[in-house]
Amino acid sequence: MADHGQGVPLDLATMRETVNILLDPDAVPNVLPLSGAEIETLTLAVRGQLELLIPEVEVAAKKLDKESIPRYCALACIGDARSRLQAEPSRRYGGAAGHARRLARALNALCDHYEKISSDR
Repeated sequence: MADHGQGVPLDLATMRETVNILLDPDAVPNVLPLSGAEIETLTLAVRGQLELLIPEVEVAAKKLDKESIPRYCALACIGDARSRLQAEPSRRYGGAAGHARRLARALNALCDHYEKISSDR
């Protein structure tokens, strides 16, 4: 777990586990597809995890040099994550499951940025 500015540790391992459930359902053989209730629960978990992680990545990125490529990439990823949080599920894009996977990809990317920025300090 990484410790962030608010004194509460970020549990990146749990965030990654949630991402893996949504993005790699074939990782566990003989598992049935997720039910609507499971997708709803995982979506709520990912949304909460994004709400915790976004400000932490933002603070860390803003400490980097203004011309830094990692800073630019992290801030762009934050913008993408925020727009995904505001979006609603659409039947055109996979419904609730597609929406959950898009949120999970945003969370995964933010975890990557947080780990990279934290290891560079």
